[in-house]
Amino acid sequence: MALSLDIITLGVPQVEAARAFYTSAFSSTATPTATAGDRTAGLDLHGTGQLALHQIDALATDSGTDPATSGFRGHVLSSIVSRPAEVKALLDAATAHGATVVKPAKKEFFGEFSAVCRTPDGVVWKLAAAAKKDTGLVPGPPKPTETALYLGVASPNVSKEFYEALGMSVDRDYGDKFIDFTIAEGVCRLGLLTRKALAKDAGVDERGDGFSALVLTHTAASRDDVDALLAAAGSAGGRVTGAAARTEQGEYAGQFTDPDGNRWRITTHA
Repeated sequence: MALSLDIITLGVPQVEAARAFYTSAFSSTATPTATAGDRTAGLDLHGTGQLALHQIDALATDSGTDPATSGFRGHVLSSIVSRPAEVKALLDAATAHGATVVKPAKKEFFGEFSAVCRTPDGVVWKLAAAAKKDTGLVPGPPKPTETALYLGVASPNVSKEFYEALGMSVDRDYGDKFIDFTIAEGVCRLGLLTRKALAKDAGVDERGDGFSALVLTHTAASRDDVDALLAAAGSAGGRVTGAAARTEQGEYAGQFTDPDGNRWRITTHA
């Protein structure tokens, strides 16, 4: 039993418009479950995890909360590509399809080459290069080597202990400055910073409240694993917000929130 970030679900005002943005700007491809024009759509992030788009009012209803949201939502998604030129190309593609530049593409103080943009739906994305220099031309649309989600939390150390209790293994640990977890092929990386530090890194105002418009999903191997992860979350300081049960879609699923209120859905085929 080990938690992994298999699907990042974003609440958006118009699913079809958001799907069109991500397929055009990020060259993402629809998953078999995607239904154009419906209230949900699934996208594959070039083998580095999956993105699900859900109508925000419906997502809030499913999460048992009010859909109102304003300001910084407390999380930043990141697409990591190979070279600086790919960061520039990805930023150009995103802005050409309606994103706004928060931080232009440039080399940061500690040598990282990155940019930050906000999608038409208000999601903040950090685009970063794994290498500091370019080698050769960019071959077609940039494809990520990794997709990450960074959460702004009260204490990365406290959150680390929670996620370790659910089976996640720490990769880089800089105490209450920055912590992230190891990933397996085909899933997204999870990282932790304080809300203030995350907002500063992204170049946005840390103020914001209301619905985060975010749900994280782990696909478990069995019903027993679903039950075990929910129990572990409750024991480690989280809160089980939905007991595991069979859904209308034929899944066996339950929900919990971590100590900072971030929402997780644990599911398996019933």
